[in-house]
Amino acid sequence: MSRVAHEYPAHWEADVVLADGGTAHIRPIRPDDADLLRAFYSRLSEQSIYFRFFGPRPRLTDREVHFFTHVDYDDRVALIATIGTEMVGVTRYDRISDEGEDAKGDTAEVAFLVEDAHQGRGVGSVLLEHLGAAARERGISRFIADVLPANHRMLAVFRQAGYTAESTFSDGVVRMTLDLSLTETAREVIAAREHVAESRSIKRLLTPESVAVIGAGREPGGVGQTVLRNLLAADFTGPVYPVHRHVRAVAGVRAYRSVSEIDEKVDLAVLAVPAESVLELVEECARKGVHGLVVVSSGFGETGPEGRARQDELVRIARANGMRVVGPNCLGIANTDPAVRLNATLAATMPGRGRVGFFSQSGALGTALLQRVAQRGMGISTFVSAGNRADVSGNDLLQYWEEDPATEVILLYLESLGNPRKFARLARRISRSKPIVLVKSGMGGVPAGHAAPALSLPDTALSSLFEHAGVIRVGDLSQLFDVAQLLAHQPLPAGPRVGVVSNSDALSRLAVDACTAAGLEPRPPVNLGAMAGADAYRDALPGLLAEVDALVAIYMPPIPGDDEAVAAVLRDAARDSGKPVLATFRGELGMPAPLRAEPGDPQRGAADPGRGSIPSYPAPEEAVRALAHVVRYARWREQPPGRIPDLGGIDVAGAREVIERELAGRDEAEFDGAALLARYGIEVWPVTEVRSPEEAVAAAERHGWPVVLKSADPEDARRMGTVRVGLVTPDAVRAAYADLSGRLGADRTLVVQHMAPHPALATVVRVIDDPAFGSVVSFGLGEVTARLIGDEAYRLAPLTAEDAAAMVRSLRAAPLLLGGYGYPPMAVAELEELLVRVGLLADEFPEVARLDLDPVLVGESGVAVLGARGVLRRPVGPRPDHGPRRLR
Repeated sequence: MSRVAHEYPAHWEADVVLADGGTAHIRPIRPDDADLLRAFYSRLSEQSIYFRFFGPRPRLTDREVHFFTHVDYDDRVALIATIGTEMVGVTRYDRISDEGEDAKGDTAEVAFLVEDAHQGRGVGSVLLEHLGAAARERGISRFIADVLPANHRMLAVFRQAGYTAESTFSDGVVRMTLDLSLTETAREVIAAREHVAESRSIKRLLTPESVAVIGAGREPGGVGQTVLRNLLAADFTGPVYPVHRHVRAVAGVRAYRSVSEIDEKVDLAVLAVPAESVLELVEECARKGVHGLVVVSSGFGETGPEGRARQDELVRIARANGMRVVGPNCLGIANTDPAVRLNATLAATMPGRGRVGFFSQSGALGTALLQRVAQRGMGISTFVSAGNRADVSGNDLLQYWEEDPATEVILLYLESLGNPRKFARLARRISRSKPIVLVKSGMGGVPAGHAAPALSLPDTALSSLFEHAGVIRVGDLSQLFDVAQLLAHQPLPAGPRVGVVSNSDALSRLAVDACTAAGLEPRPPVNLGAMAGADAYRDALPGLLAEVDALVAIYMPPIPGDDEAVAAVLRDAARDSGKPVLATFRGELGMPAPLRAEPGDPQRGAADPGRGSIPSYPAPEEAVRALAHVVRYARWREQPPGRIPDLGGIDVAGAREVIERELAGRDEAEFDGAALLARYGIEVWPVTEVRSPEEAVAAAERHGWPVVLKSADPEDARRMGTVRVGLVTPDAVRAAYADLSGRLGADRTLVVQHMAPHPALATVVRVIDDPAFGSVVSFGLGEVTARLIGDEAYRLAPLTAEDAAAMVRSLRAAPLLLGGYGYPPMAVAELEELLVRVGLLADEFPEVARLDLDPVLVGESGVAVLGARGVLRRPVGPRPDHGPRRLR
């Protein structure tokens, strides 16, 4: 077999989270790793060596070390896992030739070895995952491995890898054969491991047994001292260690000159020192074995290139040594669990125990938001302010909150999205059980310092993708908490029917008008009169609640009345009906004491409003606005997750040939999409370019009457008066040719195409490859008004059948396709299948940078794709959220 060395594949390097929440670095082995390999081998037990080599081998010879460290990154590949300066695991494959010496096979022998001290942490699984990706890139589709029957750990790694595996037993050895195809099962296994690892990594941050505050001095109001005092004030359940080089004690607590001088272990370190000192201290924390860092210091990516380089180095050092980082330039983290009581933040106000997990990128805003939570009488489970989010991001917190039983509602304030496609994947799964409420700011671009790419999609596309994932996107911070207090304390509504009961005729009319405007279905309001008390509400509520899905109760007494009694009636009615009740109660905001139910869990404390507590809003319009968000979310949860249908007529190999032919010798090329789409069962109606009236007539005869004459340039064809339709005679074609040539210019190339049946609606289907989201499919009507108002729907590729149906129906102009306003019902089923096919194509081939199917005519009996143009581009690096799991 020929041995042609490839360049060092730097794109195979990755930071990864291990099964226990720690981190490691994976990279290809290099010739200069000889000493690293020898040291690694010296720490292995005799049993581990025996299992790997099927016999004793006290040390590696120089020849063996050279063989293991010198690979060609093609036929022989080895990846190593490092933590700090030490190698902790290695895996390799060796390709097996098929026939002759020069024939490359698609099968390779594989083996891995993990240091005994790190076995059970998932090192072997993540190494095998990355080696499989490298093998697929090099044309290898199958691994074989010979394993001793007693090597249970290695057998378990192979069997639980998610690949289709077969095993045979012969001559005292188990031969494992793994098909490296990324099946749905394999993807699910990878995602499940990622979820467990990332969830545990955040749990280690939020449930430390000890905390060191580095930079905690005696200066009043200093950042370090503020964090220390907040930790002490919250009564953190573990030891707190101030660290300062020049003081003996801070706030009455013994101080240490360095982290290394602390005798006991340190789980979490808060760094509040000048940015220039941070890297040195991170390395010291690594030597101490700290699990996580909270860097509240500023002076990093937000300050310019030098600060960004410092920020990148901070993350590199931390991850290489098994640590996660919150920040830099952040407010800190908090956990209100009575078993932890962690307030490692700069915020003086910390809400009590609650059901809401809260993630904020902004530090300063985070302080204000926590105050708002406390003012409303709400509580939180955990809080993280990520600042520049150089490492820990909202996606990590989603993984943790999905598993956290104390968190029932997730609130996100985002200024940027580091991995939007992963966010959409996680949110779509988590929203099935826990609502996610989001405020997304920063529409002008990515804030300075944030480790996040710029998004090329419009904000309307983001909203569409959030809605698709079940995320409740609200417009401002007030709405964030309006929705949260309803979700955290009341059940989801079963439908849009809303009852209104009030002691104010004017306020009830406002509530009904707000319901109608929000798309809800209000029932006639029940007005009890200005002096109505508890008895009047008690008589009215049961009958009204029996007819509706949710209730807005308004109580605004003109003079002090029996407020407590009315509140008790509302609580009892909500409990007995099992339906959501929200109120405008004396114009109060939040969770007023009279409307609070007893906490179901005594551990939460009396300050935590229990399930069944009724949220109050200053005005009924605000209550209805929150309810409308929750109704839409409840409707989304009722929809099935969907599946990608099995469609015939798809030739993946043929599509690959088309792409390679178009890109031959180039990194980017514009192309006619007809040949590629044909491989996915999509016919693009042919056109013929013509340069004279007689050529146009001849083309019309070949295509069949009637025909259309238009410009070959799609931009021309979108202008008013540049398409001639319904041409049924040669004379009509000649006249149309003369007319269009005069209008567009004699140098314009015209095309002839068979005319689609009418009536039909022109639509546009697009594929956009966004650097952050990956492949996105968009759909909208092709007429000018729809384009101007941005009436488009977006979904991430691939699309399920349900996704395609939702895209069509989400347009404001959807009734024109579905038989509304006197239009006949169009062939929507065929349109939805077209969208699914386009989504499959986009998902399979990252080379499709852009593809426009324009126009797509949707008629009563079918769909006709009349034009398709696009851009192919060779991808650089892995696609967003594809391939083996890795940190950004």
